[in-house]
Amino acid sequence: MSEIKKVAVIMGSDSDWPTVKGACTVLKQFNVPFEAHVISAHRTPEAAAAFAKDAQKNGYGVIICAAGMAAHLAGAFAANSILPVIGIPMKGGACDGLDALLATVQMPSGYPVATVAINGAKNAAYLAISILALGNVELSEKLIQFRKDTAEAIAKKDQAVSLEATEL
Repeated sequence: MSEIKKVAVIMGSDSDWPTVKGACTVLKQFNVPFEAHVISAHRTPEAAAAFAKDAQKNGYGVIICAAGMAAHLAGAFAANSILPVIGIPMKGGACDGLDALLATVQMPSGYPVATVAINGAKNAAYLAISILALGNVELSEKLIQFRKDTAEAIAKKDQAVSLEATEL
């Protein structure tokens, strides 16, 4: 079994933490090592660039970046690393997250950022796990089991709703 690389969970502000914590919870459930940091592409640009440039040699396999408004944290990390970068646009600001979504998803060719929904921290973690599972059989099996468990839970909910509907 190969070692699972770490996931860097970066947020531009600690105000993002209540949402971003959901990504960390999912990573922990899958026993994926991670570190969470507050690093701003605009207020601490040197720190952001240095972290991104050294991420691969420091044992990271995926970088998750959360930022709101038109902040472009994920883009700054993608510009400085060849690792997969997943952007979480954060709700808020004058455009209620739409500006963050557009700033995260609109990248020039050669510098992609995979982008999840506004406040989609959990899906960012699931995507990071999917990427890491490509090189780790055990993690892949955990993800397959999670999907089976999810399908079974939906089937049980379907049965409960169908039964209740027949009793109306």
